[in-house]
Amino acid sequence: MGSADSKLNFRKAVIQLTTKTQPVEATDDAFWDQFWADTATSVQDVFALVPAAEIRAVREESPSNLATLCYKAVEKLVQGAESGCHSEKEKQIVLNCSRLLTRVLPYIFEDPDWRGFFWSTVPGAGRGGQGEDDDENARPLAESLLLAIADLLFCPDFTVQSHRRSTVDSAEDVHSLDSCEYIWEAGVGFAHSPQPNYIHDVNRMELLKLLLTCFSEAMYLPPAPDSGSTNPWVQFFCSTENRHALPLFTSLLNTVCAYDPVGYGIPYNHLLFSDYREPLVEEAAQVLIVTLDHDSATSASPTVDGTTTGTAMDDADPPGPENLFVNYLSRIHREEDFQFILKGIARLLSNPLLQTYLPNSTKKIQFHQELLVLFWKLCDFNKKFLFFVLKSSDVLDILVPTLYFLNDARADQSRVGLMHIGVFILLLLSGERNFGVRLNKPYSVRVPMDIPVFTGTHADLLIVVFHKIITSGHQRLQPLFDCLLTIVVNVSPYLKSLSMVAANKLLHLLEAFSTTWFLFSAAQNHHLVFFLLEAFNNIIQYQFDDSPSQKPARLEGEARGPPRGEACSLSTGNSNLVYAIIRKRSVFHQLANLPTDPPAIHKALQRRRRTAEPLSRTGSQEGASMEGSHPAAPAEPGTLKTSLVATPGIDKLTEKSQVSEDGTLRSLEPTSQQSSADGSPTAEEPGQAWREQRRLSSASASGQWSPTSEWVLSWKSKLPLQTIMRLLQVLVPQVEKICIDKGLTDESEILRFLQHGTLVGLLPVPHPILIRKYQANSGTAMWFRTYMWGVIYLRNVDPPVWYDTDVKLFEIQRV
Repeated sequence: MGSADSKLNFRKAVIQLTTKTQPVEATDDAFWDQFWADTATSVQDVFALVPAAEIRAVREESPSNLATLCYKAVEKLVQGAESGCHSEKEKQIVLNCSRLLTRVLPYIFEDPDWRGFFWSTVPGAGRGGQGEDDDENARPLAESLLLAIADLLFCPDFTVQSHRRSTVDSAEDVHSLDSCEYIWEAGVGFAHSPQPNYIHDVNRMELLKLLLTCFSEAMYLPPAPDSGSTNPWVQFFCSTENRHALPLFTSLLNTVCAYDPVGYGIPYNHLLFSDYREPLVEEAAQVLIVTLDHDSATSASPTVDGTTTGTAMDDADPPGPENLFVNYLSRIHREEDFQFILKGIARLLSNPLLQTYLPNSTKKIQFHQELLVLFWKLCDFNKKFLFFVLKSSDVLDILVPTLYFLNDARADQSRVGLMHIGVFILLLLSGERNFGVRLNKPYSVRVPMDIPVFTGTHADLLIVVFHKIITSGHQRLQPLFDCLLTIVVNVSPYLKSLSMVAANKLLHLLEAFSTTWFLFSAAQNHHLVFFLLEAFNNIIQYQFDDSPSQKPARLEGEARGPPRGEACSLSTGNSNLVYAIIRKRSVFHQLANLPTDPPAIHKALQRRRRTAEPLSRTGSQEGASMEGSHPAAPAEPGTLKTSLVATPGIDKLTEKSQVSEDGTLRSLEPTSQQSSADGSPTAEEPGQAWREQRRLSSASASGQWSPTSEWVLSWKSKLPLQTIMRLLQVLVPQVEKICIDKGLTDESEILRFLQHGTLVGLLPVPHPILIRKYQANSGTAMWFRTYMWGVIYLRNVDPPVWYDTDVKLFEIQRV
């Protein structure tokens, strides 16, 4: 039958369904077969020929017909899975039913009265497969649908290569088939890479789209952080009931990580060959992150001991979560598997950054947000993977693209979610000493970015990008400032050198954050000053003269804390920062002499009303941006974006740990008022006042909160200024004397003096290093859920699976 005829017949059937007021019997095959038996309609056709208004009309006016349609379509998928889909006709029926269900399911989910429909049992659909007599043991429709999809994803000659020579496969073989032999791609736990097959990829993609639509019931429930709600569709699909759970998890992961969008290294290759793999990879990435949506804060996260087995998964106890996908992910342990995953994700994340001499010669992928979520899940659920990532400089292959995305999205209101996940990933990494150590590697890659040109390390790149986000991002990024500066503090003890550009950027931030009107205009703004001072103290006090004679040799990757109580000499490393501190010494004196009397506080706030943006670029020597870069652009007017739930404060996001002399971390209970050795508090202190201040600051927007003398005094006395004041006291007279004696105006001479100067015995004893490690919490789990589904909603436009349905998890807004 021609395509036009089949569309016409299909449309006729839809009209009949919407106009029939009487229920149509489930046994009326002549009627129901019109929807799938004789038609060859694409998924786009189905979306066009089944309008939203008509689905809703059937749902309201003849609910039994909609119920029968769903039941019959699922029945056809189950039959296809049972028979093994040998004929072309059977394959077509399966695809048609799959497309129809993808179209209809969101309208079932948006109506609370229908929500239980798929979880009700259907007479005759027995769990034991006995058929009619087994009604007590009947399976809910949802379970039958999910198991059929899983079977169909490993159906020889439909979604996987057949291993048989003969074509006379019996239905028995479908049930005895070991799907572990049919994994879609080589990689984790599977060495054989099957021949690419366009038809199989397209069929897999259609079924994965249906699977994702089944999982999307989560979009129709409002965000509820405390419910720890598991998605029943995901829960069942990732349980032991699904015999294909392991091969499917492996197929999805390997398909994503093995994908190479550039294509055999031939420029313009993507223009010659339509890349049918990318849509499958996108779909696989989306299904994977949804199946891994699991709140690790509320469940026992599987901690794996060192036992390894011959399999790709670590068989060590404890068994871990019941969600098998999370379980398998947490138990991957072989180095070659980690290498495969890390290289794959890094290759794909770096893809938009690839600059070749031929513009547009490489294909740009669009699913970097899904990849960042996947990387986050891997690090969060598999600590061995996290340590592997940090073991070598390969972590920088994740860092550089992440900084690129952060810098590129900083002015775009529609990409706030991307900004958050990038920062969360860096916060997670910064809790590990090795991350700080790795940042010392020189940065030479030169990805075109809209940032000042500098010569230095990856740490310089990180600081310069963070400065750019804070000073020229949009207002909605302000909640991230705490996180950005926490990352800087976490890595600061390990930074061997800072470029002059980065040192000036940090001083510019201190200058901007320590103006009286900024400090007094919100209850927690002073925390930003504490963070910066803590970072300066770490860099000054922990950069030792690394001459081999004075130090026990230690391996680069060895997790050791800096030694205690040694003389601090100004190594080459921090002389740029010390010089910048000397030049901006007035900022520190102003902080030490911060006014606390009510008239001064009032005057500072008056000044604020006359001033523009809180952070301008004035006082920061911008310098030319890198060649080939484009300024970060705001969103095009009318761009759709999805709302996000608020993220927890930094006190909820992180847990403080102290670095001991042997380099191990000791957790500091949030209850203990841990102050550093020189009497200065940590940035979040006074700790108990934090929650109160958060509450007060939210009131400050509505003008209820106002700073008091007592409040300013409560934290001013704890500013950790001792080390810097002592440093200024010693060095400023020496620098001034040199300038007068030698008539110096050249900063290179002063820097040379600072590099050779020494502060032996002059600075306070170094305080213990405090690291604020990310800790899993239900607040971030909820944030990830809304962010992930928002990305999936916006990225699925052809066909627009969820568009214009009544989603509750987030709001759709236009910029």
